[in-house]
Amino acid sequence: MERQIRIAPSILSADFAYLGAAVAEAEAAGADMIHVDVMDGHFVPNLTIGPVVVKALRRVTRLPLDVHLMIAQPERYISAFAEAGADTLLIHPEASIHLHRTLQQIRGLDVAAGVVLNPATAEEALRYVLPLVDRVLIMSVNPGFGGQAFLPEVLPKIARVRALLDVADNPALLAVDGGINETTAPQVVEAGADTLIAGSAIFGASVGVAAALQALREAAQRTG
Repeated sequence: MERQIRIAPSILSADFAYLGAAVAEAEAAGADMIHVDVMDGHFVPNLTIGPVVVKALRRVTRLPLDVHLMIAQPERYISAFAEAGADTLLIHPEASIHLHRTLQQIRGLDVAAGVVLNPATAEEALRYVLPLVDRVLIMSVNPGFGGQAFLPEVLPKIARVRALLDVADNPALLAVDGGINETTAPQVVEAGADTLIAGSAIFGASVGVAAALQALREAAQRTG
């Protein structure tokens, strides 16, 4: 069965001086959601944004806000991001001592819950929380910075996670983030992904956001 492919531009690669305009441009170009990377300088070696920016984005777009919490002890900030307008909150197993409880916390706020697997994190981390998972995000780079090269060794993991979701009859979206472009998009879709998160390939493209997003969507269909 052919899966619907979703494109989620990552604002990490956008010009923060014109962030509202960048998000509006992505929405007009047909983006399916907006991906927001939150980094604390502790769990990953970079600092980005917090709930205030998510709240500001909520005012300028109707698209779902897909918020990736690359922060230690994310449970401390779940409520703040939910109140700010996040539609999905994605957390790392390594960042939360009680992963099951934190996913329950997210869902208890009527927000979709997601688990993020770093390149060296095995899919086994998902097995006992699958009933609470609305999204799985597989990192195809080490988290912390945009513009990194795709790690092809994650492709078998994408296939294994797809099989895990299918066996559990879990309709969770399976996203991939890191080095996604016209070359790598067909590979991750072929492996089983249905959601592509791209930053520099969209916001850094010389052809403009609309043309870059369309090219990525077309590339994603070129599998097999």
